[in-house]
Amino acid sequence: MVGRRRLGRQFGWLWAAYAVSAYGSGLGFGAFPLIAVLALHASPAEVSALSAVGPAVGALIAVPLAPWVEFRRKRPVMIAMDLTRFAVMATIPVAYVFGWLSFVQLLVISAVVAAAKIAFNAASGAYLKALVRPDDLLVANARFESTNWSSIAVGPPLGGAAIGLFGPVTTVVADALSYLFSALGITAIRGREEAPQTTDKSPARAGALFDGWRHIMGHSGLRALYLNQMLVAGLIMATEPLLAVLLLRQLGFPPWQYGLAFAAPCVGGLIGSRLARRVVTRYGQHAVFRTVGTLRAIWLIGLAFVRPGVVGLLTVMAVELAIIINMSLYTPVLATYRLEHTPKHVVARTLSAWSIGQQASIAILTALGGLLADVTSPRTALTVAGLLILTTPLLLPRHNHVASEPAPASSHS
Repeated sequence: MVGRRRLGRQFGWLWAAYAVSAYGSGLGFGAFPLIAVLALHASPAEVSALSAVGPAVGALIAVPLAPWVEFRRKRPVMIAMDLTRFAVMATIPVAYVFGWLSFVQLLVISAVVAAAKIAFNAASGAYLKALVRPDDLLVANARFESTNWSSIAVGPPLGGAAIGLFGPVTTVVADALSYLFSALGITAIRGREEAPQTTDKSPARAGALFDGWRHIMGHSGLRALYLNQMLVAGLIMATEPLLAVLLLRQLGFPPWQYGLAFAAPCVGGLIGSRLARRVVTRYGQHAVFRTVGTLRAIWLIGLAFVRPGVVGLLTVMAVELAIIINMSLYTPVLATYRLEHTPKHVVARTLSAWSIGQQASIAILTALGGLLADVTSPRTALTVAGLLILTTPLLLPRHNHVASEPAPASSHS
């Protein structure tokens, strides 16, 4: 079983650091829009901009960070990104107390946090590849995935209760402190980390910015999985604000039911992540990509048929549960394949390119979904998203040899 396999004390500290920041982010889930509405009385357009523009700008900031991350020791980079997120988020409660908090400040912090998250994830992925044996990568990624979904299941309901009791910036304080504790956990990892080796006399050259995308697009398996992931993630995330309007405003669901509809199905994340290693061992990576990758896409259309009352609530929960089980099984397998098929010297740039593309896709499709909902209705926009995602399995790798394709050499020149 995944949960019983020992990966060593160093991985234990890395996992603990990830868990602390994941649960902090779970508590702070949706905190920025809430603060914008409750404390700054922001308009719907401003709230939408906060959800889309901030992360999109963060993705742009992360582009030049990728080579910087690649050619440095990864532990100090992770610590720096955690401390950066702690510092900028800590300004929110301070500004709130003194009456200085502004929408522009939230927008800037949202962008900085998004960029730091991409850089942190790139560094941690590269560090993980060096930290554990190749045979243990799937186990490690499954543990991260399980932790992520459990934090989403527990964090938002507790965060909502804390905001109700202690005010709108309470969960931001918890989230900020979680990054500080994560940095301390990473600092506790012992052992000397090797300095990255490069034959390039100028690692910061302009071409280095795009080496991650070159590697992805030059590898047929990664290319197919990347394009598929961008569309699937973008379309699924684009439905969240649409569903919020449909459930809360048009169908009259109380907020606690809305929260329950998304928190309860996250239990599926524990199921899928624990099945990942067993399913890969029995059926292989390619079967997971083709079968589970397809199953991720077929459920979203069900959200277009949500009705008022208990039946509607159960419909949302069933659809979300099915999506999450398949996503949580698929994601650690994808993360493992990506590390296995990426040379050591380009891991951070590849992971950065992957995150940047996915974040940009989410921002664009979320904005387009909102525009379509304004012109038509949220239910129509949900229907379009559900139909479009049904086409995404066509982008998945078609042949079994793709799953075992060797990683192409990536040039430093």
